[in-house]
Amino acid sequence: MRIASSRRFQLALFAAALTLLPLMTAPSAEAQDLHPSRRPSPMGMARTFLGDTYVRVVYSRPYLRGRDNIFGTEESGALVPFGKVWRTGANEGTEITVTGDVKVGDQKLPAGTYTIFTVPGADQWTVHFNSKLGFNGTALRNRETGQLEPGFDTANDVVTYTAKPTTLEEPVDQFTISFEDVEGGVHMILRWNKTEVRVPISAA
Repeated sequence: MRIASSRRFQLALFAAALTLLPLMTAPSAEAQDLHPSRRPSPMGMARTFLGDTYVRVVYSRPYLRGRDNIFGTEESGALVPFGKVWRTGANEGTEITVTGDVKVGDQKLPAGTYTIFTVPGADQWTVHFNSKLGFNGTALRNRETGQLEPGFDTANDVVTYTAKPTTLEEPVDQFTISFEDVEGGVHMILRWNKTEVRVPISAA
């Protein structure tokens, strides 16, 4: 009788351990989403120096995945419609950090970290360097309710730059931000599918 009771006790412990095991070993869904190896649009980074000023962009890199209508009119079903605010990548907001003052075009961008938003267009793109941080796309999470709420506001723009898009001969499969040295500074270059946009950045 004592052996049977002991056996039942052992089985009960085993069942409890099986119940608790997933809680002890499995990361949260959010942690899984944040792991770069499991993201459909993995994280990327571009960096450069302007003299002693370090410039770094952290962003997520979506693929074409068979889609060819990326930037276009809303009526055409484009993935990123003209005239709509785009997170400039995927997942969280794209962020740029500059360790010293720089100039975007002829406008001063003080040292700091900013979120980059873009509004694509057929003939011009508007690039926003926004002082708010912590975006999920173009939304911010309400700390009290946990819900995402509209967060992008041009009132928080520090610099707004207008760029002219150009057409590439060959499509770029994965969205890419890079820096290219040019006379007097660098170009921050956005490329995806057959669209390229250049933003001039120089030391202030």
